[in-house]
Amino acid sequence: MNRETTNRIRFIIEDILPPFVRDSRLFKGMASLAWGEHIGHLARFRERAPFLTALEYEQLYKQHPRVHEGTDNSEACVRKIAAEVRGKSVCDVGCGTGVLLKHIRGANPDLRRLTGVDFAIDDAATIEGVEYFAAMIEELPFADGEFDTVVCTHVIEHILDYRKAIAELRRITRQRLIIVVPREREYRYTFNPHFNFFPYTHSFLRAMHPVAAQHACIDIGRDIFYCEDKAYCMFP
Repeated sequence: MNRETTNRIRFIIEDILPPFVRDSRLFKGMASLAWGEHIGHLARFRERAPFLTALEYEQLYKQHPRVHEGTDNSEACVRKIAAEVRGKSVCDVGCGTGVLLKHIRGANPDLRRLTGVDFAIDDAATIEGVEYFAAMIEELPFADGEFDTVVCTHVIEHILDYRKAIAELRRITRQRLIIVVPREREYRYTFNPHFNFFPYTHSFLRAMHPVAAQHACIDIGRDIFYCEDKAYCMFP
């Protein structure tokens, strides 16, 4: 299944179905027909978020079924990200299978360094020309300003201490930071282990506070695309 398909499904279950249906046992039962007991497990996972051990967190993500083929990004987001890359080095934090890195390299043949980071999926380690690091976003093994462009897609919604994660992304960025998160509302039963929910673009801008003077925050087919330039940031 691709992102465009799941976004159409999300429109129905997130914006059409009323909240009392989405949070009901009826919805849980219907969702379980497709997702099994994992629906209830995801709900308990979010409820226990502040008390989860590192092992529980890691196991959930390693066992979570892959919904999308290759990447969680839509084709429109992939094109936008590839077009907004600046400089000669790119780091994709939460790179997953590495598909986005391949698209970035195809659209930017002059890149000298392509780096992928993930802690649950190591597919990118097998891609020629990509250096792979197994690491958590809250503690990235890179120097300050090590990469011209840092990309992080469909990760921030999963991070409990997302402000620490954003600070790390900004720390290793030299020129441009690009972040993509789903535009969605919170309900008790969902198909993903998300902790943070951003129903509007301005919801995500609050998460990025203080916001760089030079930035873009737009909706791309139910996903929020955010881009900021380091030269215009009000932080180190």
